[in-house]
Amino acid sequence: MNALYQAVTDYFSLAMPTAETELHYENPFQLIVAVRLSAQCTDKRVNQVTKVFFKDFPDAESVYNADFETVFPYLKSVSYPNSKTKDVLGIAKMIVEDFGGKTPETVEDLQKLPGVGPKTANVVASVLYGAKVMPVDTHVFRVSARIGLTKNAKTPLQAEKQLEAGFDKDILPRAHHWLILHGRYVCKARKPLCEKCGLVNICMAYKSQPA
Repeated sequence: MNALYQAVTDYFSLAMPTAETELHYENPFQLIVAVRLSAQCTDKRVNQVTKVFFKDFPDAESVYNADFETVFPYLKSVSYPNSKTKDVLGIAKMIVEDFGGKTPETVEDLQKLPGVGPKTANVVASVLYGAKVMPVDTHVFRVSARIGLTKNAKTPLQAEKQLEAGFDKDILPRAHHWLILHGRYVCKARKPLCEKCGLVNICMAYKSQPA
């Protein structure tokens, strides 16, 4: 790792030794559903919704035996509830019919599920199986650019490649959550809380501010 990546790793290893998803789940199917629902929706809202939904539909088999009219009322308060309801039903159907009721474990197989793109698949594989990948959401994209971990990255994929090359492979799953949580609570989009940030001494965006 170069000096900047090492400094970021050293800081978060002490400041945030336990970094994990804030989505609530009890099995792999529930995580996939939660991650899919979280697209353009807050984790807080998703957790409120899934607390009730998972109580009645805890696994793929239970959702497989339901229909749109039954599931939609549970999910109606998330963003894009129609498409997400269809995806949740489709995910359950494919897991039961094509994967024998077992949630896929590889990024490639996860992406076969309805509504599961590369980012969602990487998140699930990283959280559940420790896959050495760096899913890039809006928080990761913003924070990594501000700190200077990525340079001239125009797309999430470009940022992903730079971050995966910069961090040691073994810490990528934790680094993903470091950047998400830092972006959610400190390095906020509209008004970053630089006075609360322990990275100001190395942050490129902070250093470039006028004196």
